[in-house]
Amino acid sequence: MKQNSSVTEFILLGLTQDALKQKMVFVIFLIFYQGTVVGNTFIIVTIKFSRTLGSPMYFFLFYLSFSDSCFSTSTAPRLIVDAISKKSIISYNECITQVFALHLFGCMGIFVLILMAVDRYVAICKPLRYPVIMSHQVCVILIVLAWIGSFIHSTAQIVLALRLPFCGPNLIDHYCCDLQPLLKLACMDTYMINLLLVSNSGAICSSSFVLLMISYFVILHSLRNHSAEGKKKALSTCTSHIIVVILFFGPCIFIYARPPTTFPMDKMVAVFYTIGTPFLNPLIYTLRNAEVKNAMKKLWHVKIMTE
Repeated sequence: MKQNSSVTEFILLGLTQDALKQKMVFVIFLIFYQGTVVGNTFIIVTIKFSRTLGSPMYFFLFYLSFSDSCFSTSTAPRLIVDAISKKSIISYNECITQVFALHLFGCMGIFVLILMAVDRYVAICKPLRYPVIMSHQVCVILIVLAWIGSFIHSTAQIVLALRLPFCGPNLIDHYCCDLQPLLKLACMDTYMINLLLVSNSGAICSSSFVLLMISYFVILHSLRNHSAEGKKKALSTCTSHIIVVILFFGPCIFIYARPPTTFPMDKMVAVFYTIGTPFLNPLIYTLRNAEVKNAMKKLWHVKIMTE
């Protein structure tokens, strides 16, 4: 990577400098990360090998679980290791790579949530045309477009990051590399870059959240014409999706869609959407979804019996 600075490495200050709290951070986030990987892996394997989970909703859930695992992996392992390290050093290239991975998989998760909302809208509001509109071929094309869009977004973040010159201070008051903490260290006027950041990441988070909430409002409004059993099933599915949307987009909008200011709570808010939400998603989608729970029981029971 072309380096536009005299700084070759950064020091991540992490969530805390207190030795006791660092040990607590290590234990807590090790549990969270293991839970994230195990939970999302269970969902991925279950959807992949279960014959009952072949609908588009679970096709998209497969990619949400995959992006969540990668999204958490882009930050959690370093946070865990740095919590027990004497000095948390990250090279310039590693820092830029982390920015790319963070935005690639984060943006992919956003696009998949939108596709899941589209799927629910078509299933509930256009049930007769659902098999045609949401065919497997269409779903594959939508996922490919989501990956392309995510790659373009993350590449734009890298372009902005590579324009930042660093002349001296290399202490990043964060547990990971992202554009906001890097902007504080740049030895240049960062107003325009921050404006581009808000118009890119901030606009994606805000517009996606508004679009999703409108779509679910339309879906819930249309349920008044359905049977009691249909309402119950649709409400259960949509409620799970709405919970995920609020938990992810609330912190995301707080971080990215605002002027260039920092608050003491920024790191904890970032923890919530980079590590917390990927951990909670498997719980939300399994505990509130009878089909997934039943498929998991059947699949893993068969595997255990065959062994």
